[in-house]
Amino acid sequence: MITYLDGCLAELLPGRLTIDVSGLGYEVLVPLSTSDTMPSIGEKVRILTHMHVREQEQTLYGFATNDERDLFRLLITRVSGIGPKLGLAVLSGMSVDQFKNAVIHADTPTLSKISGLGKKTAERIILELKDKVGVTAVWTAAKEEAHGEKGIINDAVLALISLGYKQSDAIKAVNKITDSNTEPINSDELIRAALRSMK
Repeated sequence: MITYLDGCLAELLPGRLTIDVSGLGYEVLVPLSTSDTMPSIGEKVRILTHMHVREQEQTLYGFATNDERDLFRLLITRVSGIGPKLGLAVLSGMSVDQFKNAVIHADTPTLSKISGLGKKTAERIILELKDKVGVTAVWTAAKEEAHGEKGIINDAVLALISLGYKQSDAIKAVNKITDSNTEPINSDELIRAALRSMK
């Protein structure tokens, strides 16, 4: 699995870019939120990726931040009827924080304004992310504690949820690592350690 690409930006179009990595050009589909953060053609860039495999087709999706990628994965794995195309549409239509607030407050009108969603899909997103995944409390806490240790813990829990783990299991695994760790740890290290403990 390709988790990120480091290279030079070779081409940039709305919703799509090409990165030259040691002479190989990788086409990556991206939301507008990521396109807007890209440097000029020829400059170095790192983009986080998600590889979507379907039958004989492999597609790379790219994101500027972990939050964007986590939300994309959450949408395509936990909400029925949401595929990569709609996942990108969500991120192109609003920021991660705006999406989280819309779900937390059951703001169907705001979500349904996103191209391709509609009212029924917006309602399904709210229902499945609030009631089945149970991320409301985590998202609220993450917003209140955006920095420091609690922020790192919340980031790790959200990342595990986006990978398909239950909220209760994610919290338990993350707390187990933080309770036994005496040295400072960043979110990436915490996620990896929690994943190892859950295998």
